[in-house]
Amino acid sequence: MNQSATKIIAVTGATGAQGGGLIRAILAHPDGGFSPRAITRNPDSDNAKALAALGVEVVKADLDDEASLVEAFAGAYGAFCITNFWEHFSPDKEIAQAGNMARATKSAGVSHVVWSTLEDIRDYIPLSDTRMPTIMDHYKVPHFDAKGEANHLFTDAGVPTTFLNTTFYWDNMIYFGMGPQAGEDGVLGITFPMGDKKLAGIAASDIGGCAYGIFASGSEFIGKTVGIAGDHLTGTQMAASLTKALGKEVRYNAVSPDAYRAFGFPAAEELGNMFQFYADFSDQYCAARNLDATRKLNPQLHSFDMWLEENVAKIPLG
Repeated sequence: MNQSATKIIAVTGATGAQGGGLIRAILAHPDGGFSPRAITRNPDSDNAKALAALGVEVVKADLDDEASLVEAFAGAYGAFCITNFWEHFSPDKEIAQAGNMARATKSAGVSHVVWSTLEDIRDYIPLSDTRMPTIMDHYKVPHFDAKGEANHLFTDAGVPTTFLNTTFYWDNMIYFGMGPQAGEDGVLGITFPMGDKKLAGIAASDIGGCAYGIFASGSEFIGKTVGIAGDHLTGTQMAASLTKALGKEVRYNAVSPDAYRAFGFPAAEELGNMFQFYADFSDQYCAARNLDATRKLNPQLHSFDMWLEENVAKIPLG
């Protein structure tokens, strides 16, 4: 398709898992009517250069600089907006960046924004609720709450927005140390404070494919919240899949949220709160992430077993 006849989708976080997944989804549909524009702080990075080598337009902009974003979004039909809490651990910065993107997409006249967001846990567990500790004086799960709190910034700016509620990445087993670890008896185990509740998970790369499905649906999802997941699995079910994929036993260790929060690694308290929310509201949380609806958006959606088949060799075993 003639690129001049296509609608540009400007993608923040273009060198990351979600944004990169969207760019790959656009490239995989050359007759889909869209062309990607990768927005990055560092066009000279290896990931940005790899995108440019694929023929992707790469534009420099900074989420902390609203004016640079207005320029980067100029002429785009759609924009995929995402923040990276784990880069700075600052809810205030995340909210400020979301505001910059909301105002910039409005100024640039973008017709459809997909904002990668999450629930505000305080809507479910108020700060006054002592069954879960409060973090940074204002939050229960900062990387959830800040995104959820920022949702209104897009609405207030008058931007046609789809609110894409993502979920737990299975990739955390590769990059975040959540994969199987050997216990004192040498047997591998995964440890979550989830009891027998189901966890909604997804392959991080599939999120971009879902975003593509939303853009491809035209105005159908504007003004709506769309929750996505690739599987709803208990810890026991995940351990069984890991056992099969690895060819060695993996147990599920169900610990209490308090025990998880006390593990002492960076963000242990926040992640303990996150898993407690997943468990306490499992039915509601999973219901908001319908697997059939997700697969309709992204027919290439991975189940956990499919993801393991492609990625098990990358999981470090502690």
